[in-house]
Amino acid sequence: MQRKNNKSHLFTSESVSEGHPDKLCDQISDAVLDACLRDDLNSRVACETFTTTGMVLVGGEITTETYVFLQKLVRKVVEEIGYTDPDYGLDFQSMAVLNTIHTQSPDISQGIAIKEGVNKGLQGAGDQGMMFGYACDETPELMPAPIMFSHKLLKRAAVLRKKKEIGWMRPDAKSQVTLRYDNGTPVHVETVVISHQHNPNVSQEEIRESLIEQVVKPILEPTGLFNEKTRIFTNPTGRFVIGGPQGDSGLTGRKIIVDTYGGMGRHGGGAFSGKDPSKVDRSGAYMARYIAKNLVAAGLCRRCEIEIAYAIGIPEPISVLVESFGTGKIPDNRIEEIVIKEFDLTPAGIIDNLNLLNPIYQKTAAYGHFGREGFSWEECNKVETLKKYL
Repeated sequence: MQRKNNKSHLFTSESVSEGHPDKLCDQISDAVLDACLRDDLNSRVACETFTTTGMVLVGGEITTETYVFLQKLVRKVVEEIGYTDPDYGLDFQSMAVLNTIHTQSPDISQGIAIKEGVNKGLQGAGDQGMMFGYACDETPELMPAPIMFSHKLLKRAAVLRKKKEIGWMRPDAKSQVTLRYDNGTPVHVETVVISHQHNPNVSQEEIRESLIEQVVKPILEPTGLFNEKTRIFTNPTGRFVIGGPQGDSGLTGRKIIVDTYGGMGRHGGGAFSGKDPSKVDRSGAYMARYIAKNLVAAGLCRRCEIEIAYAIGIPEPISVLVESFGTGKIPDNRIEEIVIKEFDLTPAGIIDNLNLLNPIYQKTAAYGHFGREGFSWEECNKVETLKKYL
């Protein structure tokens, strides 16, 4: 969580590529969700994926009126990511695809569709828990700079790999960016770490030159925060041939900090991928980001964190908290009142206002769920409404 008062400090965030084993699993789980929603908007999906050498296992609880040809779908996702060679330890054509999916528990289902009591006819939260959203004015995307820079490095590397402009690249990669802050403002990129899987016949000198000249500099030099004093580590272990599921097993939902704010904001603990929007782990976190971003964009504060908490089967949140870290133009408790008045925080309201019953989710499952164009929770369409409170 960002400090309220400080003179100088360092903050580090990391990202992982779409070929990282955990991210591969996230993308498969969300591809399954998309396939269900494409034909049945009432699908209930909690899909988990596991991968290791030569194998992908898909399981979880799914209730839907459509049929998903799982073998074809999984192989397509793995191919698009870039696992197309048996030497990588996972190959979309030869790998085993295992299916252990079953239907959703009726106990959970009855909590979502409330049939009796004061909330009869309303949609309850699909689970208990707390969700956090965060926004700040460090970047045009209103995201913390360390995580945005980390994502952009790997997105740039992925483009070069898929266009074969750097021929030695394999799908797995990680990045890490450390920024120095003075009085809460980023002033310098102190350290960059980028590790990229590679073919066995390339030298470390070529890897370092390619990564610095074609990945790091094009992304970080335009920020004005990168210079000759920035330390750059490329493949610090000296070799990264074995990677992906062959180097480490992967599992859906293990990169929750990469998916959100790089550790700058708090996290409620719930993963996103493979969950339909009735699960407030996902939809509530999207709404919290939407609120925080609009508050910052409207000028009510420069930095904002929102917490929303739910009880399973209850439509309204049980608590709402706003923290502006001393940057608010009006008191935080007043901002809380505005949030409750201007935003529908019920699960049905969130799904409707953010248009979440669409097959959009595979695109969210790599390079972060926030700070990217094309998603409803990134729109600043409440700014004028919120400005009136200034």
